[in-house]
Amino acid sequence: MKKLKILGAVLFATAIGTGIFAFGTIEDAPQKVREAFAKKFPNVKKVKWEKESDTEWEGEFKMKGTEYSANFLQDGTWQETEHEIKKKSIPASIKTTLETEFSGYEIEEAEISETKDGSVYEFELEKGEEELEVVIDNNGKVIKKEILKETGKEDKE
Repeated sequence: MKKLKILGAVLFATAIGTGIFAFGTIEDAPQKVREAFAKKFPNVKKVKWEKESDTEWEGEFKMKGTEYSANFLQDGTWQETEHEIKKKSIPASIKTTLETEFSGYEIEEAEISETKDGSVYEFELEKGEEELEVVIDNNGKVIKKEILKETGKEDKE
């Protein structure tokens, strides 16, 4: 009887463990998304998929040692590909814009974002406790500036 209880406990634990593994935290993208990804990035074999929204999936992967992310709609339509770049890889015209329009800010993160409309540079900038997200086109023009975190503001509830 004791062996039967132990065997039952082991089988129960195995079933629970298998269930947790089968329903892990990494979701698998729909077939159309995976097919579109394979067509756009034929040499990439390992992709970690996450659902960004009800209609969009993001695949994270490495290519030539660089981390990338690519976003696709549920129907397989490609939306965007992003990858980080080193500060030394930022073109001079973009650096000039950063230095003149965002003097005193430190670059926390720099990325290139590619869409069907072309590519832009995306930055997370920090000055004290203030954080900005800035998007600059290839000509050095600021096309988006958003405050992520601001100094001195208190939450009012």
